[in-house]
Amino acid sequence: MQYPLSAMDARTRKLIDLDHAHVWHPFTPMQQWREMDPVVIDRAEGEFLIDTQGNSYIDGVSSLWCNVHGHRVPQIDQAIRDQLDKVAHTTLLGLASPPSIELAAGLVRIAPGELNKVFYSDAGATALEVAFKMAVGYWFHTGQPKKNRFIGLSGAYHGDTTGSMSVGYSALFHKPFFSMVFETSWFPAPDACRLPDEVSVSVNSNEWPSEDPAIMEPLADYCLNELKKLLEQNAGETAAIVIEPVMQGAAGMICQPPGFVKAIADLAREHDVLLIADEVATGFGRTGRMFAVENDHVEPDIMCLAKGITAGYLPLAATLVTDKIEQAFCGELDEKRTLYHGHTYTGNPLACAAALASLELFESNDLMNHINASARIITDRLSVLKDSSHVLDIRQRGIMVGIELCQDRSTREPFDFSKRTGHAMCAVMRDKGAIVRPLGDVLVLMPIPAMSHESLGGLLDVVVETILGWSFQ
Repeated sequence: MQYPLSAMDARTRKLIDLDHAHVWHPFTPMQQWREMDPVVIDRAEGEFLIDTQGNSYIDGVSSLWCNVHGHRVPQIDQAIRDQLDKVAHTTLLGLASPPSIELAAGLVRIAPGELNKVFYSDAGATALEVAFKMAVGYWFHTGQPKKNRFIGLSGAYHGDTTGSMSVGYSALFHKPFFSMVFETSWFPAPDACRLPDEVSVSVNSNEWPSEDPAIMEPLADYCLNELKKLLEQNAGETAAIVIEPVMQGAAGMICQPPGFVKAIADLAREHDVLLIADEVATGFGRTGRMFAVENDHVEPDIMCLAKGITAGYLPLAATLVTDKIEQAFCGELDEKRTLYHGHTYTGNPLACAAALASLELFESNDLMNHINASARIITDRLSVLKDSSHVLDIRQRGIMVGIELCQDRSTREPFDFSKRTGHAMCAVMRDKGAIVRPLGDVLVLMPIPAMSHESLGGLLDVVVETILGWSFQ
């Protein structure tokens, strides 16, 4: 139950006033933000966030796609406390630490393929920056310095540092900074709701566009053929293909059909180009496998992890790479092959301790089976939206879900962007006790992987009830 504004306590009012005066929020229209009184999250319990006035909300976005086992998990809390009794931080530049060593071994044990070396950083974007340097440096040190460009998947988002902007450029996010990015080539994503003119399909109205083989098969063929053309023309200058496998998050939850990632990997091998898998959002079980590439039995050359690596407790990222690539940076000192790259908090012991505890919980709680059961519940409960003329598509891979809204499903007419329909819906859901965050007019559901099925059902009830009861204009 939400308190009426008049009942707001003095502490909350003071915090909101200070926030409006001093805090610049990420991905937030700040003029509009300061015209409203935001929810101020004070604490949490399990899958619930609790604000300063005692109201509880189901965490339907996993605190921005990173929480895994819930909030205030005793085992993770204790692992961090135990590490605090030893040391909170020490550098990996010239020193080593037990948590970073043990976590690297744990990550390598569960990673696909021959990913055997771990380079730590502190965020998804920095994990990608490391990967870009590894890819370009590998070719440089193996005698092919011209292979220094990248091919990305259209609509990709890899972060907001300069390199990650370059390979995941978004006009909406990055247009003012175009002068800062380096040139990248892109091939089209299999976006079933925005078909290229070159793809002619017969639509089955009984299927969501992203699940209709009549759409997805020719669309995937077209996208892969465009990648093939790029590689035929530019493989000699290309260091790597960079993808978010299976599901592109910030692009609007654009999902890829089975076999798509495998086909990309095959083309990369055929043209002697590396494959970088950005598993920052898709890793740690969210697509129904520990890592999304496993859905297509793909072994990337480089894999980037963050978000769920510490179960959403502390900032940490890891770039996993094969021995073959790491060895290119090894040699005599006068060869100057060292990867001169690092971060102050690389391999932070507290974060690594949290990550180790999280990996143990995956096994002890049989979390992957729970996730796949949750995915089936989501599919079943959202099926009632097929009758809504204002739901254009539901894109789901595991427990990653995007519900795309539209003015008219038959014409695919979108809503006016300035109306912020998705934002308005999420505000209503918040008043009903559920936190959901939109990407434009795509409602994103990213439940905590360990969320109880009871709470998951409550979240889905709020979402369905809000959509079906909405007065669309």
